Amino acid sequence: MNEISIPARWPAHSVIARAIGLLNAIPYSVIALIARAATFSVFWRSGTVKLADWHATLLLFVNEYHVPLIPPHVAAYMAASLELGGSVLVLLGLATRLAVFLLLGMVLVIEIFVYPMAWPDHIQWLAFMFVLLARGPGALSLDALIFKTLESQDQGKKAASANH
Repeated sequence: MNEISIPARWPAHSVIARAIGLLNAIPYSVIALIARAATFSVFWRSGTVKLADWHATLLLFVNEYHVPLIPPHVAAYMAASLELGGSVLVLLGLATRLAVFLLLGMVLVIEIFVYPMAWPDHIQWLAFMFVLLARGPGALSLDALIFKTLESQDQGKKAASANH
């Protein structure tokens, strides 16, 4: 699916083929790191704006952000906490899929109940966040380090039990 056949008779054949080869050689961990940084940027900025003027934030949740079933003050605390905490987790690559899932849930609530006309922004966020949800944070993450350590410990235990 990543391979594109370029007719050899095209004058730019070798240049295009070389460019595609270089792009295909980009490790997923680099792509995931960029997606994690993008996710962090979006939600960290939103969370810090909320904290910068908490009174205004509370007024927005009371008067404009009509989230169903959740009192406005609780929703404000939840949103700020998720934006700041979730964005840091995603940037570090720690509990990445869970954090992305929760952030996407918040985006869904915003899209449905708060700003339904903001879908052009939200679909862009979905694009880079879905990659992380589907494929994980990549090798340059705390998740990868933790899983590698746990796997190594598990293999050590299996080897020790096999020797008995």
